[in-house]
Amino acid sequence: MRLQNALVFVALLSTLPAMAQPQTGDAQQKPPAQHQPGVAARPAEAQADAQTAAAAVPAAPVAEKVDPAKEAAIRHLMEITGTSKMGDAISREFNAQLEASMKRVIVGPRLQKFMEEFSQKYNESAPSSLVNDKTVAVYARHFSTEDIDGMIKFYESPVGQKVLKELPEAQQESFSSSQDVGRQAAMKVLRSMADEYTELQRMLPPDPNQPQVKPASPPAAAAPGTPATPSPAPSPTATATPKPAPATAPAATPPPAPAPKPSPAPQQQ
Repeated sequence: MRLQNALVFVALLSTLPAMAQPQTGDAQQKPPAQHQPGVAARPAEAQADAQTAAAAVPAAPVAEKVDPAKEAAIRHLMEITGTSKMGDAISREFNAQLEASMKRVIVGPRLQKFMEEFSQKYNESAPSSLVNDKTVAVYARHFSTEDIDGMIKFYESPVGQKVLKELPEAQQESFSSSQDVGRQAAMKVLRSMADEYTELQRMLPPDPNQPQVKPASPPAAAAPGTPATPSPAPSPTATATPKPAPATAPAATPPPAPAPKPSPAPQQQ
């Protein structure tokens, strides 16, 4: 995309003289009148044919004439405001964007060679002096000599010098703050519509102005050697749960008595 924009920029520079030539609506909309053979052309038709033929020939770019005194004042104003360096700034920005894009296509030492060759040819085709000449012509169309003199007087004053120094940063900060205001307003409106359009609830980030419910964390384990924290005493109103009575063990049975031993038989004489 950056490469396309850069190439379009180069094409625009080459077509500026042609774009500056106004074209009449009749030449764009009306087709050329067709002359019938054998029929004498009427004066009006002949004049229209001549105008159409002249319009078909591309006119050479006409350089805008600016009064030398006014041109000198404009160039002095451009020096004071730094506008005279705009061509160099455009060239640097364009070359940086082009190099970033061409890194995907040309690698190694060939990239540096390509950029050097391109920069040389680009500066020859669109030098900063050409940009300044175009700017002078634009200023001459929009401002009178008195306007230019008034702006020079202002920008040469202390207030004008401060404007030149501080205004770019002030404009950038203003733009950033305006973006913040718009972003916050958009988020507020979207959150107010999330109840009706539930799809938004999955897209919007959490609202920083609303308290977030944190999940309960488990109790931390006590470090070794640290006495355990005693559990709180039960409330006097709490009802103690009775413990079941221990089961009664059965009575022990006495062991059986030993059987008597038989007496020995008498011996015969």
